Amino acid sequence: MSVEKQRLTDPGWKKWGPYVSDRQWATVREDYSEDSNTWEAVTYDMARSYAYRWGEDGIGGISDEGQHICFALAMWNKQDPFLKERLFGLTGPRGNHGEDVKELYYYLDSSPSHSYMKMLYKYPQKAFPYDQLYAENDRRSREEPEYELMDTGIFDTGAYFDIFLEYAKAGPTDILIKISVANRNKEGAAISLLPTIWFRNTWSWGEDGYKPNMEADGSNAIHLHHQKTGAYYLYCNGNCDLLFCENETNQKRFQAKRGIQPIAKDGINDFIVNKKRTTLNKSKSGTKAAAHYNLTVGAGQTTTIQLRLSKEALDFPFHDFDAVFWQRMNENEEFYSDLQRGVMSQEDRRIQRQAYAGMLWSKQFYYYDVEQWMKGDPNKPAPRHRAWGRNHDWSHLNNADIISMPDKWEYPWYAAWDLAFHCIPLAYLDAGFAKNQLLLLTKEWYMHPNGQFPAYEWNLGDVNPPVHAWATWRVYEIDKNMNGGKGDLIFLESCYHKLLLNFTWWVNRKDQDGNNIFQGGFLGLDNIGVFDRSAPLPGGGHLEQSDGTSWMAMYCLNLLRISLELAAHNHVYADMATKFFEHFVYIAKAMNSFGEKDAGLWDEQDQFFYDVLKKPDGSELKLRVRSMVGLIPLFAVEVIDHSLFEQIPEFVQRLEWFLKHKSSYSSIISEWSDTLTDSKHLLSLIRSDKLVAILQKVLDETEFLSDYGVRALSKFHEKDPFVIHMEGNSFSVSYLPAESDSSMFGGNSNWRGPIWFPLNYLLIESLQRYHYYYGEALKVEYPSGSQKFMTLDEVAEELSRRLLKIFRTDENGNRPVNGASEILQKDPYFRDYILFYEYFHGDSGRGVGASHQTGWTGLVAKLLHPRH
Repeated sequence: MSVEKQRLTDPGWKKWGPYVSDRQWATVREDYSEDSNTWEAVTYDMARSYAYRWGEDGIGGISDEGQHICFALAMWNKQDPFLKERLFGLTGPRGNHGEDVKELYYYLDSSPSHSYMKMLYKYPQKAFPYDQLYAENDRRSREEPEYELMDTGIFDTGAYFDIFLEYAKAGPTDILIKISVANRNKEGAAISLLPTIWFRNTWSWGEDGYKPNMEADGSNAIHLHHQKTGAYYLYCNGNCDLLFCENETNQKRFQAKRGIQPIAKDGINDFIVNKKRTTLNKSKSGTKAAAHYNLTVGAGQTTTIQLRLSKEALDFPFHDFDAVFWQRMNENEEFYSDLQRGVMSQEDRRIQRQAYAGMLWSKQFYYYDVEQWMKGDPNKPAPRHRAWGRNHDWSHLNNADIISMPDKWEYPWYAAWDLAFHCIPLAYLDAGFAKNQLLLLTKEWYMHPNGQFPAYEWNLGDVNPPVHAWATWRVYEIDKNMNGGKGDLIFLESCYHKLLLNFTWWVNRKDQDGNNIFQGGFLGLDNIGVFDRSAPLPGGGHLEQSDGTSWMAMYCLNLLRISLELAAHNHVYADMATKFFEHFVYIAKAMNSFGEKDAGLWDEQDQFFYDVLKKPDGSELKLRVRSMVGLIPLFAVEVIDHSLFEQIPEFVQRLEWFLKHKSSYSSIISEWSDTLTDSKHLLSLIRSDKLVAILQKVLDETEFLSDYGVRALSKFHEKDPFVIHMEGNSFSVSYLPAESDSSMFGGNSNWRGPIWFPLNYLLIESLQRYHYYYGEALKVEYPSGSQKFMTLDEVAEELSRRLLKIFRTDENGNRPVNGASEILQKDPYFRDYILFYEYFHGDSGRGVGASHQTGWTGLVAKLLHPRH
C-alpha cells in the first residue's frame, strides 16, 4: 500500500485542505437584503470591504476543516485599482448568459489527503480589464457568445505572470507553501505578493463573542491564537513586511459615516494601493494579516517565495523545506502511478490527472444554518421577509461540513444530484470520502423530515433527479472491486434506509394522478423543455414527464439491486426487493400504456418517448421535442445474475407468483421471461425493438450524435423547431449547440443542444448493461445510415471515445475544448492546461458554461479507467 493510501486511513491528514470557496459574495447565505436580490446584496466590489457571515473566499485558499483559520494568495500588479484577493466574474443579471467567472486559473494536482497540491493563476501585468468585461457583456444579447477574459487580448503579448501556488504537508498540521512567479513577458515586471492569513469572522453576529487574535512574532513570523484550533505559526522566508488589519466590515465605506477610518477587512488593500497609513493596526496584531513581498521579476525569469503554517513553534522552519516538498511530490506520483495502471497514453494520464485535481480542489467548507439565517443575527436587524421567503420550510437544515462542490466559483454550494455524479470518480481516489459524501445528504440535518434531499441553496425544495441510489450502488461496487470483493455493507445499509424515505417522498409527492406516471418538475433540465417545469403551466394542467417517470423506474431498479445485495446477507431484505420489483413493473406498464386507448408516453409514430401535457379539460397533448427527456428511459435497466437468485429463495418464489398471476404486467417489461441465457435476467422499461428504435435517433449524426458525444437536444430541431400556441402565446424549442437564447433559469448557457457529461455517462453505462444481457445477439447500426453494425458494448466504447475527443489533441495538435483560441491551442504556456466545463458545444466540442465544473465533467476520469 502506498504512503498516500495509508494516509487516507488517518482523518488528521485531511484536517487542512482547499476548503476556502472561490466565491462567497452573491450567494444566498450572504443575502440579507429586503428584496432577496442575492446578486446585489454583496457584490464583487463590496466583497473586499464586507465581512462575510457564512464562509470565506480567496485564490487558491486553504483552511482547517471548521474554517476557523484561512490562508490564500493576494497580489497586485501595480496597475489595478485594488488588490487581486478573489476571482472576478459577472453575476447572473450582468452576464448575457448568466453568471460567469472572468479569470484564467487551473487546478493542476492534488493528492486525496491534500498532502500535496498545485494550482496556476494567470495574472495580467496590465490593468485587469474589469470595465471592459462589464461593458461588453452588458452590450451583448443572448444571441451572442459570452465575452471572456481571453477575448480582451490581455494575454496576447505575453505580458502576464504565471503564478504557481503549491502546498506540501510535513504533517497533518504542518503545511509548507511555495509561490512561484514566472514572468512570461519580454521585459521585467514588478508585482506585490501578499500571502494572507485570517480568521473567519464568528464574533460580529451576537452568537459567539470570542474574538481570536494574531500578532507578529519577530519580523518574519505571525503567531495565531484561536480557542477552537489552538496556536499556529505562519513563517515567512525572505524579505517581507508583515501587515495587520481586522476581518471586519468597513462601516464607513457602506454607511458614509464621517470620522476616523476603521481598521477593517480592506485595510491592507487601502494601505498598499491607496497609500493610506491609518488603515493598518500599528500594534502588529489583528484578525487578518499579510506578508508583503515587493518583487521585480526579470524577463522570462521565475521568483519563488516560501512560507510555512505550523502548529509547532519551529526554530528553523525552512531547513527541510525542499526535502519535504520532494518527498510529498514523489509520494503523490507513486499514488497516481498505481491508480492509473491501465490508462495507456501519457496524454490520457495527464487529462485524468487534471480532472482529478479539479475534483479534489473543489471541496469546500459549507456553512448554512437556515433557522439562524431566517431569524437574523442578534447584532443585526432581522430580515422581515424570511419567514415566508426562500427556503423558509427548510428550517431544520444546518450544514457545516466539507462538501464536494460543482464549481467553487459559479456553483459554490452543493447540489444533490451533482454530488451523486462527483462520487463516482471520487470513489477511485478516496472511497471513504465518496461514501461519506453520500451519507452526509441522508443525515437528519440535511434531509427534510418528509424525505426530500436538499437541492441547492437557491431553492432547497427544488426537485433534482433521484440519482442518489444509483450513486450509492456504484460507489459500493467500485469500492468492493478495489477491495478484492469485500463490500462495505454498513455503508450500503445506512444509505438504503434513508433512501427508502426519499423514495416514499417521491411516490407521495410526484405522482399526481396516482397512475405511476411522475411529474417531477425542474429535474435539472433547465431550458430543454417548452415550459419552465417548476412553474405553473400556461392554461393550467400538468406534465406527465418522460424523464420524471424514467428516473423513478431507475430508482426502483437501483433499490431493487441494493435490496438483493443486502438480502444475500440478511434475508429480511428479500421482501423489499419484491416491493421494488413490483413497483418497477407498474411504472413500466404505465409508461408504455397506462390506459386502454392510450400508449402512455411512447409515441408509436415517431418511435420516441415524449412528455404529455394533461389539460384541465382532460385532453392530452404530446410535446414532440426530441430531447434527452426521451432518452432517459434507457437508463432504467438492470441485469441480475441468476446465481444471486439462488441465494434468496423467498424473492424467487414471489417473482414466480407475480409472473404467473400478473401476466398483463410482466409482459410489458423487457425480455424477463424470454431470457437468452439461464444465467441472466433483464429488467428494463423497454423491449429490444424500442431500444433499437430510440438508438436509431441517438446514433444519427443529423440528430443526437455529435463528433463529441450525444447532444441534449436533437439537431433535427435546428431546421424544424417545435412550436406550440397556448393562451395567446407561442412557445418554441429549437436546437442551439451552445449558449441558450432562453431566459428560463437565468438564461445560463445550457440545455438546448450542448453535450453534457452526466447523461452521456449514464447512457454509456446503460448500453454496457444492456450488452451484458444481449451480447452478440443484438447489434445496431453505428452511425445510423452507415450500414455498419456494432454490439452495444462497442457503441458504448465509441461514445466514450467521442467524449474523450473533447480533451485530446487532434491531428493538428488542437483540443476541441479550447475552441478557436490560437493562444489556448498553440502557446506552450497554455496548451497543456485543461479546463473542464459544464457543457460542450454540440457541433465543435468547445467548452461552454462554468469553466471549472470538474464535478460532473470529472466523469471523464472514470471513462479513462479500466472498467469496474
